[in-house]
Amino acid sequence: MRASDRPGAIQGTAGPRTPEELIDRYGLVCRPIRDVLVDYLRERQPSLDYSSMEGLACALGARFWKDLEIHHPGIDSLRLPDEVAAAWKQRLRTKQKTITAKTGEKVTVDVPRLNYRECLIPIRAFYLDLAQWAVDDPGRWAQWAVPCPIKEEEANRRKLQRHRKSRMDARTRERLPVLPTLVRTVNEHRKATEMLLQAARHTQPGEPFTAAGQTLIRSVTGHKAIRGKVWAEDPVTGKRRDLELEEDHAFWAWAIVEVLRATGIRVEELLELSHHSFVQYRLPTTDEMVPLLQIVPSKTDEERLLLVSPELADVLSAVIHRVRDHTGKIPLIASYDWQECVWLPPSPLLFQRRFGAERRRISPDVVRDILAAALVRTRLTDPSTDEPLRFTPHDFRRLFITDAIMSGLPPHIAQVIAGHRDINITMGYKAVYPDEAIQSHLAFLARRRAMRPTEEYRVPTDAEWQEFLGHFERRKVSTGICGRAVGTPCVHEHSCLRCSMHWPEPGQRQRIVEIRDNLIARIAEAEHEGWLGEVAGLRISLAGANDKLAQIDRRSDNDSVNLGVPNTQRPKTSQTHHNP
Repeated sequence: MRASDRPGAIQGTAGPRTPEELIDRYGLVCRPIRDVLVDYLRERQPSLDYSSMEGLACALGARFWKDLEIHHPGIDSLRLPDEVAAAWKQRLRTKQKTITAKTGEKVTVDVPRLNYRECLIPIRAFYLDLAQWAVDDPGRWAQWAVPCPIKEEEANRRKLQRHRKSRMDARTRERLPVLPTLVRTVNEHRKATEMLLQAARHTQPGEPFTAAGQTLIRSVTGHKAIRGKVWAEDPVTGKRRDLELEEDHAFWAWAIVEVLRATGIRVEELLELSHHSFVQYRLPTTDEMVPLLQIVPSKTDEERLLLVSPELADVLSAVIHRVRDHTGKIPLIASYDWQECVWLPPSPLLFQRRFGAERRRISPDVVRDILAAALVRTRLTDPSTDEPLRFTPHDFRRLFITDAIMSGLPPHIAQVIAGHRDINITMGYKAVYPDEAIQSHLAFLARRRAMRPTEEYRVPTDAEWQEFLGHFERRKVSTGICGRAVGTPCVHEHSCLRCSMHWPEPGQRQRIVEIRDNLIARIAEAEHEGWLGEVAGLRISLAGANDKLAQIDRRSDNDSVNLGVPNTQRPKTSQTHHNP
């Protein structure tokens, strides 16, 4: 295919930029720093794909050095003073976002940057790489080896990952219950737009027609109108509508939602599905032929095969029927890889649509726009912001994995279907529901209950119930309350002052004092009479009595607990208040 024949000649697409072009986009003033950034990208280029190279150039050139040149004109060294580094980090914590105010006006506000720590990592890696390369090649890199302004703990993403997991789980829990509403809405809209288009095609220009509960008037177009376009006017609003475009968007919205929710594939994998992606497999046990969908290598550079369910087969069949040309074949189109900025060989892609006089592959941005328009029709709102609910293509991937594992699919099988190399990544996509935790806890209690003797769960008799209630009545003793558990005997043979479970009553302090004095007198008598065996037992009781008195004194001294709150100094003119 010639360059002039490619869609890119019209769209203005370009090939991959060199490291010089990636850095020069930001117009850096300091030439030596610009050169070292270019050299750094050139060294990293063999181990990075183009999209990673572009992101690294943006981090180093725009977020880091260009920001420093804007706020510190004339800066020319990578050795940053502490105050300069601190100010840069503070600016990096926020970013500008354009929102629509309640008045409908577009305003720009500063919002927190959620991936702040992730933005620090490439800058820290840049400094550490230069230090390591200075050891290997001091003549080239030693002059750039300076202390890194980012400490290791500043780039620690452990807490950030937990917060991100929490946000993604909340996002999944909000969207999974409303997914049936979205599916039903896109299907109804597809059928309605198809009925309107068919009715309009069978209606003469200027004549009214009714379909899908709407009454429109087919527009009268001039001879310069685009051939095949079907226009209609709404007599209520006076708006002129392109029924062919509405039907086209409605069909692809339905197809995108159905394929994403049935497969959990990434958006780039969705757009690379072709007529060659269908594979047949014969089961060795039943000799049955089952259809499989081949997912070409994308993020993990590994292909995988997915089972095509009957529902998914109906959707893919409708897509194939739609994109076939008059010869019954799917047209071969050249697509542009926006990640690597290269043209791919022509192939019979399924997600292609007519754009003017040519066919083009649907782009990821068009997918997001179609999903946004479909969600507006559902009238669903985000409970956290009270704004229209948004679905990204990757949300369907999280919903698919969560629903699959909750429905009983083993996590290691979900890992294979999702194309993850690490099962921890798969489990990170899966959201935990409170209901799931409750049901699991109840199942655990049921299993534990089944392992214990059944007589422990019988209904108590009247005598047992009275015995249980009587235990609390019999806990009262002359010097306090006994705190032993129900059904347990007294281990000190009712020598309460010796027992650690005895809780002395402050009102009985005088009685305990009398008991202590009596014990002292008995110990003196026993020592005088030579009853040494009795002396040891009396001394144990005396120690218990002293301990109970000490407990009462500590409780009376600590009626008010000091929390360590500093006292606020009162003005001298205020009145003095005495604590009670």
